Amino acid sequence: MAQRHGRHGITERRKKRIENVLQARQPDLTLVLENIHDPHNLSAVMRSADAVGILHVHLLYHGGQAMPELKRSSSAGAHKWLEVHTHTSVDECFGALRRRNMRIYTTHLQEDAVSIFELDLTKPVALVFGNEHSGVSAEAAAQADGNVLIPQSGMIESLNISVACAVSVFEAFRQREAAGMYEESRLSPARMEELRAQWYKK
Repeated sequence: MAQRHGRHGITERRKKRIENVLQARQPDLTLVLENIHDPHNLSAVMRSADAVGILHVHLLYHGGQAMPELKRSSSAGAHKWLEVHTHTSVDECFGALRRRNMRIYTTHLQEDAVSIFELDLTKPVALVFGNEHSGVSAEAAAQADGNVLIPQSGMIESLNISVACAVSVFEAFRQREAAGMYEESRLSPARMEELRAQWYKK
């Protein structure tokens, strides 16, 4: 049987899919990606973000660093379902997050770092991930509200950025799902309608 198309030229099945995804979006769970060089890592992070219902991703490129081109093959086009914000300074990026009452945590190996599994990720939170070589910058770590790590028991002390991000956001997903935060829309009706109109055209 042929799929019925609505007035926007999309099938009813796709409209239902869009509606379900929008209902699950978490506007107060955010990622900051600082000076990520590898486009495959960047795209993989975008895919994980979409998978757990993240709406906003902040790309922070400063100190002369340039943003790589997103690889559609890795992200499966995930970035087009996200609200991607770009910043050229830590002050600008963190200021935007604090205006939305977000707590900011860097993934940074310091003595005061706490386990990601001990952090309350049901609160408005932004998780900052640094680049593949030097990690989160000292400037970002200094301005954050705290530092988190993923506990490990192997000889290698760090994970690939895309893996670390996936572990972290799926822990947020676990906590938020247990708290019932995916059961009802957390977007305002006006914002839902705005995004719905945009997504129907994609």
